[in-house]
Amino acid sequence: MPNILKHWVIEPHEDGYHLRIETEEGDVFEFLASFDQLDLIAEDIDRRLDADQDPAL
Repeated sequence: MPNILKHWVIEPHEDGYHLRIETEEGDVFEFLASFDQLDLIAEDIDRRLDADQDPAL
């Protein structure tokens, strides 16, 4: 079963960003990502949300 997202933080870090993701179960995941990687994530989220708003669904 997938973990349920509880909280996340994105902060600048050196040449990129530090992502901290916490689950309801208390697990914490930390990542370093570049601007380009975050941009791709944001684009994918936008596409998914736009598709979910499509009345044809």
